[in-house]
Amino acid sequence: MEQEKSEKRYIKLFDKYKELSEENIPIKKGSGVEKKHVIWGLFISIISFTLSILILFASTSIFKSISPPFAFLVVLGIILIGVIFDVIGMAVTAADETPFHSMASKKLKGARQSINLLRNAPRVSSFCNDVVGDICSVVSGAAGTAIVYKLFANSANISLFEVLLGALIAALTVGGKAFAKNIGINNANYIVYKVGRILAVFSGQKASKSKSKKSG
Repeated sequence: MEQEKSEKRYIKLFDKYKELSEENIPIKKGSGVEKKHVIWGLFISIISFTLSILILFASTSIFKSISPPFAFLVVLGIILIGVIFDVIGMAVTAADETPFHSMASKKLKGARQSINLLRNAPRVSSFCNDVVGDICSVVSGAAGTAIVYKLFANSANISLFEVLLGALIAALTVGGKAFAKNIGINNANYIVYKVGRILAVFSGQKASKSKSKKSG
């Protein structure tokens, strides 16, 4: 009797699973790889390659001429730039566009730029996190190697010092980005608005308003 009950229960469960599997689940399917995505990927690759060469060439020349303590401060500055852009990239993906429309209707400075950032969130995030963030990581690592060779060129333990400084730079970079993710998510709208205000300064939003007043 118990065996028959268990068999019937199994058959019921199997039939129920069959019914559920045949239902149409309303999940939107992606459109796949589009031409614009391929073009954007190639564009980012070319930009990353060009910027990496220019920055590495410039940083190598600079680190040869400055003192090691100042060079280490420059490395910390490069790491900080990478962390800041990582915060922006995270904030753009986490922010809500709705409040910025209300701000734009009140003609608050930076609101329109903030909306543009959010509407292009994948590209902005890719540029901030992948291009700037990764380039800063590469440059800081190369700078660390240059500092070690300048300080310990005649030392037998130069490889050990190179590993230790490389590990320290990696720890600061990874730890800073982990800290940045929390800031970017928890303060997404505020960060996006601040970036929007900075972009508004460079886009000449103030000047366009003054011109419209004069013409009126």
